[in-house]
Amino acid sequence: MNIEKFIQRAEVLHKRLADLYQTASVLPWIPPDLLPQAFKELYNTSKIVQLAAEELYQQNEELIQTRNWLEAERQHYQDLFELAPDGYLVTNTEGIIQEANYTAARLFNVSKHFLVGKPMINFVPLEERQQVRHELIQLSQSVGGKELLIRLQQSHGELFDAALTVLVVRNSQGKPTYLRWMVRNISQRQPLESAVVKNNSSDLFPSHPVHKYSKGETILLNPLVIWYVCQGLVKLSTYCETGEEVLLGLATAEMVFGSSLTSLNVYQAVALSDVELVSIYAAEVAASPTLSHTLLPKINQRLQQTESFLVISGRRRVQERLHYLLQLLKREIGETVPQGTRLSVRLTHEDIASACCTTRVTITRLIGKLQEQGVIDFDLKKHIILKNLD
Repeated sequence: MNIEKFIQRAEVLHKRLADLYQTASVLPWIPPDLLPQAFKELYNTSKIVQLAAEELYQQNEELIQTRNWLEAERQHYQDLFELAPDGYLVTNTEGIIQEANYTAARLFNVSKHFLVGKPMINFVPLEERQQVRHELIQLSQSVGGKELLIRLQQSHGELFDAALTVLVVRNSQGKPTYLRWMVRNISQRQPLESAVVKNNSSDLFPSHPVHKYSKGETILLNPLVIWYVCQGLVKLSTYCETGEEVLLGLATAEMVFGSSLTSLNVYQAVALSDVELVSIYAAEVAASPTLSHTLLPKINQRLQQTESFLVISGRRRVQERLHYLLQLLKREIGETVPQGTRLSVRLTHEDIASACCTTRVTITRLIGKLQEQGVIDFDLKKHIILKNLD
């Protein structure tokens, strides 16, 4: 029986009682046998009310038990949130902290009540706030989470290296409602955590997620981070005073790059294909001799490639520059096909021209000659095939 039926029966009972009362008081000459019938009806009706009350009582007891169980579950998950070994924060979409656990408070060296209502960006150094804002804008337009490797600032001014995992929570309409943050201090990571890079694995170590970038997307560079290429090809370039792009190198699988590995003020990384990258915090490399030993050959490989590009740019004749560039590309990104060696990524004439320190028109003319001579060819996707390149 639901509450609506109970109310209806109670109203009927009230009406019947009222009618009986009026009848008994106004018509005293009613036959005597009518009174037992009236009492019988009152008894039956009151019995129904009694049964309804017992049922409501039982339902109320069940609701109390359910409420107690839900409260116990809520407290259980609240304890997990509060006592988690990592810092957890909940903010609105503007980054204003709404909830924080004890670990997060300890990381920032403040009390929990102080964190609530404060903008998360307040704990990011001024020079890195633009990067964080840029990352959050990208995150709000994507699905899933993102890991940021930045420095954070405690309330008394001390800095620590942190890994932030940020997740956007959306409502049923897909609109962002709030952000969940996991904060880890990685300044004092032990070498055991920085596992060796496996020869045939895309994972540097399990705790680091793989970042995916689509072809043509610019990869955000952080001076505190070294990127390790798991898959794909990344173009590294700078710009000269005239605004022309200069190709500096190509980061292929199992190579590393980052703004910390160059002294150039302008340094850009663009995905030439769909790429998968792992971010390695510089502090972790410094803290782990094993990881340093593993990454040193990768850094050396990038250095050797950079020197090769320097040698190419030093050639006097443009034809020689193009010839040696094609040989370098053959070694770096070439794959064997029946017709010869196919460059796995399609480079534009502008890319080749910037590496050869010449114009796109000149490169187009020289490539046309090489194609006429049968030295190179193109497949259906416009990838260069090197046929008779000595």
